[in-house]
Amino acid sequence: MKKNKISIYIHIPFCESRCHYCDFCSSLLNRENVEKYFSYLEKEIKLNENFLREKIIDTVFIGGGTPSSVDGKFIARILKILSAFEFSKDPEITIESNPNSLSMEKAESYFSSGINRISIGAQSFNDEILKRIGRIHKSEDIFRAVENARGAGFTNINLDLMLALPSQKFSDIEKSLVEIKNLDLPHISYYSLILEEGTRLYENHIKSPLDFPDESLDRKMYHHVVNGLEKIGLHQYEISNFSKKEYKCRHNMTYWKLRNYISFGLSASSNIKSLRYRNFSDFKNYYEALDKNEKPIEFSENLSKNDRMNEFIMMGLRLNSGIDLGEFNKRFDEDFVSLYEREIENNIKLGLIEVKGNKIKLTEKGRDLSNQVELDFFR
Repeated sequence: MKKNKISIYIHIPFCESRCHYCDFCSSLLNRENVEKYFSYLEKEIKLNENFLREKIIDTVFIGGGTPSSVDGKFIARILKILSAFEFSKDPEITIESNPNSLSMEKAESYFSSGINRISIGAQSFNDEILKRIGRIHKSEDIFRAVENARGAGFTNINLDLMLALPSQKFSDIEKSLVEIKNLDLPHISYYSLILEEGTRLYENHIKSPLDFPDESLDRKMYHHVVNGLEKIGLHQYEISNFSKKEYKCRHNMTYWKLRNYISFGLSASSNIKSLRYRNFSDFKNYYEALDKNEKPIEFSENLSKNDRMNEFIMMGLRLNSGIDLGEFNKRFDEDFVSLYEREIENNIKLGLIEVKGNKIKLTEKGRDLSNQVELDFFR
């Protein structure tokens, strides 16, 4: 029987402190709970043993939270369990880290455990901005973290950075581009701040909206980032992601291409064909389910054909390569051009999309209005 490829996400919900923009499922570091959590994480993986034995693991992404906040031995334990299953010939195995907690010892531990890609949450090179958004590292820690990653053997290194942060000026973006060029990294993710209700930055924005760049400045910063990164060989392949040749994040491409992935840990979401499900987001229910040898699933749904077409379009539009019409037609047994004739015509007239060969992609103007385009195609 031919085995299909699968991607795996592992959620580590611990952080040393809570960033002011974060609404992810995370918990302040409790060292007693870390040991317990990882033992239950192992139980969950073993409950899915039969499923994993029928697959080839192509990518693994260890995210959070802050995976680098916990002792490297816990990460090594999880990878040792996964090593019992079949991997592709060149798997991509990524771990997220914070600059202040990526010591040389941890970086070496990760590399020796089989991790070959590391993503560092830099967010900004401006110390004052870092303080305002609740980060506990400083800009100097970013350079040290990159040095430690390289010293441990990593060549596939990503930096996460953010736009539209409080007090951020155009000069901050220019400085960041200089630092990125000097670091000579193969991958950069540059996200615009999303103000999530219930976070401290959301409350700050309500009180003092003028402290934040307006939409016009945010777009100006974004276009400067796109053009600046292109000049130093980091090519945009997704709205917020840029890489040198052969360094696209394969795990994230799994999401954007609507391929199958299974996730383990608190609040982790999985998508297998048309089945989507999510784990419990609180420790109590997560542990109780596993104590009963039950998968800790809080919610599941079977996506309709319409749901999957909507998602395929939304994700495809995020990619610079665009929506592959042949892939859409084959996957859904539909003719995209006939099905969306009106939407295609309207968005071409508005200058938001273009048709190139067998692809439909956003124009530069369309990337600024991507949500509008996506909604227009939704059924």
